[in-house]
Amino acid sequence: MSGHDHLGLAIWLEQLLALPFYLSLPAYLAAGWWSGRRGRRWPTRRYLYWLLGVAACLVAVTGPVAQRADHSFSGHMVVHLLLGMVGPLLLVRAAPVTLALRVLPVAAARRLSRLLASRVVGVLTHPVTAGAGNVAALFLLYRTDLYALSGQHLGLHLVVHVHLFVFGYLFAASIVGVDPDRHRTGFPCRAVVLVLYVAAHSVLAKQLYADPPPGVDAADARLGAQVLYYGGDAVDLLVMVLLCHRWYVLAAPSRSRHRLNVAPRTHEGLPSDGSSARAGWARQARR
Repeated sequence: MSGHDHLGLAIWLEQLLALPFYLSLPAYLAAGWWSGRRGRRWPTRRYLYWLLGVAACLVAVTGPVAQRADHSFSGHMVVHLLLGMVGPLLLVRAAPVTLALRVLPVAAARRLSRLLASRVVGVLTHPVTAGAGNVAALFLLYRTDLYALSGQHLGLHLVVHVHLFVFGYLFAASIVGVDPDRHRTGFPCRAVVLVLYVAAHSVLAKQLYADPPPGVDAADARLGAQVLYYGGDAVDLLVMVLLCHRWYVLAAPSRSRHRLNVAPRTHEGLPSDGSSARAGWARQARR
């Protein structure tokens, strides 16, 4: 394949990665507008989260940052932070599932509710599954020849980027998600998984600093490792703050409810039992 053909395929792949984010922006804005028309105004902060999340992902897959990542390990680490951590966290906080349940027709909302309650979704959104899948793939990518191969094969390059985003979103949703989730684990479990995830990230960054991936210049590898270490810590710290804040907010009212003998509710405002939660999602969809 000539250099010109390879460049053309790279541009096509860049647009393919960007297309879902381009499409999601007007879809989300239209859904928020429709929710308002039906008498339930969508919070402004949710719009802001979605706009910033989409922007972070687009910066990662298109333009100068994406082009630099094709030739620089440190540039790739910037993409990793934006596409695998910052963007997914912002999109999760925008509560897209809740918005979808508000605006979808009743039949479609019920199908979505059944999907959310399925065992497969429960496994994928469990903090252990999402965290382990995220970390294991990173070690496989950077501690083997896979990273070098991803620069030579565009299909593998696409798979790496999709994995970064999907597991980044699943992990953020499992730890600090705000959408209805029948399978959501308790705060202690999420806290332990988050601590282990942060430790694994730090270990990987230090390994990359001391022992660069195959085919990566030592100086560039050290810079990339620092981006992963300090940038990843900043995002992880934000996730910790969000988790602890939610934990504190829910713990304080629960003590008052106990004194008043009021039934506990989940942090989505739905009853804590699974069957009632499904009914709550259906009621939410009809509003």
